[in-house]
Amino acid sequence: MAVSITSITAANKAAWNASASLHAQGTEWDSLLEQAARPGFSVLDQELTEAIRALGIEGRSAAQVGCNNARELLSLASLKILPSVGIDQSGAFLEQGRLLAKAAGLEPRLIEADIYELPEDVGTFDLVLITIGVLNWMPDLDGFFRVIAGLLSPGGHLLIYETHPVMEMFDPESETPHEPAISYFRTEPLKEEGLISYDGVDHGSGETGYWFIHTLGQIVTSCAANGMAIRALKEFGYSIREPEYDVYEGREAQIPMSYLLHARKI
Repeated sequence: MAVSITSITAANKAAWNASASLHAQGTEWDSLLEQAARPGFSVLDQELTEAIRALGIEGRSAAQVGCNNARELLSLASLKILPSVGIDQSGAFLEQGRLLAKAAGLEPRLIEADIYELPEDVGTFDLVLITIGVLNWMPDLDGFFRVIAGLLSPGGHLLIYETHPVMEMFDPESETPHEPAISYFRTEPLKEEGLISYDGVDHGSGETGYWFIHTLGQIVTSCAANGMAIRALKEFGYSIREPEYDVYEGREAQIPMSYLLHARKI
């Protein structure tokens, strides 16, 4: 029996809420709170920082879709961009974002919502940012980019800094991690049943979420089909995801591991 988009997004919300407490404890969380209170706070790496600077949109507004605890959204202030709105389905992560925003002395609007059912008053922005671990939770890629286009002001910029879809073919925890384990063209979602963390540690079972493999061609086509002109697509041989994927870096026959897509609303 087919599962509806609403059911999938509700399941993914439950999975993220169940995992949120893992991310707001220990020395790493304490350090993040401390860093947020310092002038010039940023968790953005050099590649993304330079890409944002090159847009020349200082003083303009930005939204992040799938903002998690808003640490990247808040980092935009260090580049003199207004971190106006963060959107995420997990209220538990947004509560962490409010703590970080308070520490940083910033007041973005943090919206808890299913991306496919946004409130009507969200507004439009000069930059929409999407980073690692967002697209694969989206059951309807075309519908997702239709919403993204609606969040962009005329001429507004979209930056997507994500894991490369080729990486979804490999299982770093298998006995043969360098052999493809999953088809690049798989259409059925993968079930994610463990608690979601970034530290490479198994924290046990959580709520069941659904992870979708979207090819790079599907991503670019869906973006372009919804009124955005592709300006640049860079692919990188380094990982921006969990540490267990570092096993694929630094090889003579290097696979693509991440990418940065820049599009602009027509």
